[in-house]
Amino acid sequence: MSEHSAVSDPKTAHIQHHFVDSDQQFDSAKLGMWIFLVTEILFFGGLFAAYIVYRAWYPDLYLQASAELDTFWGAVNTAVLIGSSLTVAMAIRSAQLNQIKGLIYNLYITIGLAFVFMVIKFFEYTHKFDKGIFPGEYYTYEGIAHEKANIFFSIYYMMTGVHGLHVTIGIGLMIWLVYKAKKGVYHSGYYTPVEITGLYWHLVDIIWIFLFPLLYLID
Repeated sequence: MSEHSAVSDPKTAHIQHHFVDSDQQFDSAKLGMWIFLVTEILFFGGLFAAYIVYRAWYPDLYLQASAELDTFWGAVNTAVLIGSSLTVAMAIRSAQLNQIKGLIYNLYITIGLAFVFMVIKFFEYTHKFDKGIFPGEYYTYEGIAHEKANIFFSIYYMMTGVHGLHVTIGIGLMIWLVYKAKKGVYHSGYYTPVEITGLYWHLVDIIWIFLFPLLYLID
């Protein structure tokens, strides 16, 4: 084997041996991500089902408890995540056009917006904890005249907490993408991890778009 043939082509080095070509690998990865996203939808579907059942049982409780949530900061977080969906889409487009600097900058902006979301959520949680609004049996707040007030906030913390965990995972994935992009791994012929991470991030955003009106805008 010649020295030339022993050196792998950087444009095809990403192709795993069990795939015929880059397109087949890309299609397989994307199909796998869609299947994963379906399982995520089913998972959150269970939480939404719990929300619907308890709301049907305690409609007055939901009206009263929702007033304790800060609609302004919920709306700000909604705008932040919608903006991050735009920047992650721009990151994918930059990778398709082989604009690696654009890819990195848009990922940085997306990561920054995700941190803004989490910081706002941190202050929202802290404010409620200061008032004694905890989930389940730890609930001590007396500002809501309903004996089942802890139920609403148990569902609130479960849904927004799991969503926040997904945001945190997304931040980790995008930091990893930035690291790889700086290493020159991605180019117009290979940006599969960027694309499937973008799909994941869009789902995280869509879930919040449902959570915001269901929790903050009940009245």
